[in-house]
Amino acid sequence: MSAALFQSSIKSLPLLARGKVRDMYAVGDDKLLIVASDRISAFDVILDDPIPGKGQVLKELTDFWLEKLAHILPNHSTGVRPEDVVTAEEREQVVGRAVVVKRLKPILVEAVARGYLIGSGWKDYQQTGSVCGIALPIGLKQAGKLPQPIFTPAAKADVGLHDENVDFDHVIKEVGREMAERIRDVTLRLYTEAATYAATKGIMIADTKFEFGLDAQGTLHLMDEVLTPDSSRFWPADGYKEGISPPSFDKQFVRDWLETQDWGKTPPAPRLPADVIAKTAAKYREALDRLTA
Repeated sequence: MSAALFQSSIKSLPLLARGKVRDMYAVGDDKLLIVASDRISAFDVILDDPIPGKGQVLKELTDFWLEKLAHILPNHSTGVRPEDVVTAEEREQVVGRAVVVKRLKPILVEAVARGYLIGSGWKDYQQTGSVCGIALPIGLKQAGKLPQPIFTPAAKADVGLHDENVDFDHVIKEVGREMAERIRDVTLRLYTEAATYAATKGIMIADTKFEFGLDAQGTLHLMDEVLTPDSSRFWPADGYKEGISPPSFDKQFVRDWLETQDWGKTPPAPRLPADVIAKTAAKYREALDRLTA
């Protein structure tokens, strides 16, 4: 396994932004270089210890899903090799973990699809009997399967802050009714097709979030990461049951260990033990191997 990359340092291109995981650079006026680092965040805090190989897993899974779902709507792919837009000395930082994508106008709404009642959706349901304004049947259990997948958007927050669940009217105010309905419909179609496929590999997709952008002609595109362990809850089907939070292919080991520490969930976070890093890396890799086998 190659050495972990905590932060890229591409000097030949203008740096535009660093997110929790991705570093973004300008490639001319119409494209971006996005480098998936091995950074990991928990409770909206970026940890000091990277997870080796994580960035490659995120990149490979996104590539896999973009190809599989390309018939539904256009995506950000350009086909340009990242190695061709940086200097020879910088290529090691981008091989296997970076993509060159279309520069789109982002829609500032997290498009979330839920098939199961977990996470913030479960908390909302316990308090109100609904999720993002969608009333649900009484008596549902934690991790219970919903009657049908639902669209539960969130307002995007700055790095370090929590995204906030919102209702469909909020999306209409942001982008207009026609585009809001298009985003809702395509989100649910993407989720349903992906979940159906994943089930054949023994993986349940409890929920996931998509991000969309518009090109110069106003055409909706799928962008950023797609159906990865960072943006989705993947559960092993053989470990699932209602009434508990099932095991998952993501940063579960990190969250569980941090919950045992005397830590106020503000920076700096405790340093991760080697075994937690190794187990987390293995879970990410297992998700990729299962889904793409």
